[in-house]
Amino acid sequence: MLGFLLPLKCLGCGAHIPGSGRAEASDPLCLDCTLALRPLPWPRCPRCDLPRGTGPDRPVLCGRCNDWPPVLSRAVAAVALAPPADALVQALKYGGWDVAAAPMGRRMVHRLRRMPEVDFSAPRCAVVPVPTTPARVRTRGYNQAERLARIVARELGSPLIEALARRPSGPSQVALQAEERKANVQMAFGPGPAASRVAHYPQLILVDDVLTTGSTAGAAASALAGLGAKSVIFVVFARTLPRPVAIPVAGSSSTFHP
Repeated sequence: MLGFLLPLKCLGCGAHIPGSGRAEASDPLCLDCTLALRPLPWPRCPRCDLPRGTGPDRPVLCGRCNDWPPVLSRAVAAVALAPPADALVQALKYGGWDVAAAPMGRRMVHRLRRMPEVDFSAPRCAVVPVPTTPARVRTRGYNQAERLARIVARELGSPLIEALARRPSGPSQVALQAEERKANVQMAFGPGPAASRVAHYPQLILVDDVLTTGSTAGAAASALAGLGAKSVIFVVFARTLPRPVAIPVAGSSSTFHP
């Protein structure tokens, strides 16, 4: 009766989700929006997953990740930051819809498991969330990266360690340009409560919601290297697309330009 009177709305398009009153209906996306989530187009940079437009699919670095610290070996994204993925990110990060973390995290794990060259099993691997400041936790009610990291750790069967802490820093990264982003997070991370455990794991999975320039990933990975990390893989739910890459929207002839 509750599901009939107060059905859940899709976080992507706002449509009512059929059967959302059932206990097993845990995905906050309708079927259309679920099918509209798109992986990043090929070819991609083998290190940072950046789409390189048209051309042969060769394992050539894009050049934009050349200044990443050596400890940051890979960055992978589950989907492109195109509708409805952007609505999921907004709902989790700013809307208080932490229920979105579960389907987002599961898609991140699916992307990680397509890397057979990496052993994600415990005790070789641990999951580290990108921390945010206490002020933003109070504002949002939680750290969205920590919620995603919990899903990733549970699905992989790996421990989650809060290895990093976020120092009070400048403005949010959202409105900053590439060089401003890099400067804003250069000294943003310090040791967290579980910093002493970092050196015990050959592989660390660093988790966040979105990858744009990689400035946050590089700063966090450098901080982990200072704590003894040997290799870091950065995984996010969505990656922003460089212009003029366009992603076809399912069921229509329109395209999305970030």
